[in-house]
Amino acid sequence: MKGIPSSSNQILNQDLVEDQSFELEDWLPITASRNANWYYSAFHNVTAIVGAGVLGLPYAMSELGWGPGVVVLILSWVITLYTFWQMIEMHEMFEGKRFDRYHELGQAAFGKKLGLYIVVPLQLLVETSACIVYMVTGGESLKNIHRQISVEDHKCGKLKIRHFILIFASSQFVLSLLKNFNSISGVSLVAAVMSVSYSTIAWVASVTNGVEDNVEYGYKNENTSVLLRFFGALGEMAFAYAGHNVVLEIQATIPSTPENPSKRPMWKGAIVAYIIVAFCYFPVALIGFWIFGNNVEDNILKSLQGSERLIIGTLKRFIIVANISVIIHLMGSYQVYAMPVFDMIESVMIKKWHFSPTRVLRYTIRWTFVAATMGIAIALPHFGALLSFFGGFVFAPTTYFIPCIIWLILKKPKRFGLSWCINWVSGTPPFGIIIVN
Repeated sequence: MKGIPSSSNQILNQDLVEDQSFELEDWLPITASRNANWYYSAFHNVTAIVGAGVLGLPYAMSELGWGPGVVVLILSWVITLYTFWQMIEMHEMFEGKRFDRYHELGQAAFGKKLGLYIVVPLQLLVETSACIVYMVTGGESLKNIHRQISVEDHKCGKLKIRHFILIFASSQFVLSLLKNFNSISGVSLVAAVMSVSYSTIAWVASVTNGVEDNVEYGYKNENTSVLLRFFGALGEMAFAYAGHNVVLEIQATIPSTPENPSKRPMWKGAIVAYIIVAFCYFPVALIGFWIFGNNVEDNILKSLQGSERLIIGTLKRFIIVANISVIIHLMGSYQVYAMPVFDMIESVMIKKWHFSPTRVLRYTIRWTFVAATMGIAIALPHFGALLSFFGGFVFAPTTYFIPCIIWLILKKPKRFGLSWCINWVSGTPPFGIIIVN
């Protein structure tokens, strides 16, 4: 009996690979479920964008000053909304093809290998660093609550930030059991509500506190140069707009047809999300700086807790509620940023290293990642420095200029036309932030 011709063998093998790939896509956390809609997009994006960065905006304003601070705050909102729109538009820019992951879009623009080398390291750094910062911030908020409700407990001083990071991390070991993006929708919705809650409490409590005595708004007299502090503040601003690193992954959960492409509900949700972002960011940044001036802490809630006017009564309880809201929000934010990392690692383990797609593999990968970010957070519990470094080094490129570069490569707008100029103007300044940081 004659064997199957070699060409037929190749076709058969290709069919098997495609079938395996299709089944794998049904198992991986990003593409396992595609039944989301516009309001899923809205609260996922709010959870992704309004994170720990909002608490550091008043401090960034104190480094920039009133004029530059307001300009950078507004420009960041406008430019990131524009690049957000670009990412959404490019998700299905080729008929019959969806770029479900950031690196897939990068590969389309830069080539199969170069796209991976450019995007994957940056995206992994963004998502891992966000999870580390959320570990630190969650631990700080737990410590702040403990300090406020245990003032008379002499043992309070024996508990260090590392103990509270461990407590916060325990929640992530549990939540990481949720299998895909849509399965964390309930957690993400609660997290989005909490982000609005603590942001509102932060600026309302600041107004109630009133302007501090002898407040100053000029450039600080510190050993660090004004220029370095200025660019550090730009890095902190960049950290506050990190949702681009998961925008394609969120859009991948929305069904799409030629008549109703996923970009419509995704953009609708993004607009709602950015309105909420403006409601959270602008009052916290401007009012927080107005009230505390140059003495504002790198976390606005620390400044409120340290104010003698707010240490008693109802306002003190509101600050406790704000810290609780931060913790709940960060539980969801951590998962939103961790899910693409889980997706990458699980994909590599199955495709390259031929592991079977089992629950044991899934839980081992996820618990290892949670443990790793927890360990780094315990070793580097410096909130302000982390915001500045990660914001300038990894968040700026993936949020500001890489979407613009990909747009220029794939869309090929007319040279010196409006789209061409906007993308060069939007993408070039953030490159300087990275170099200086």
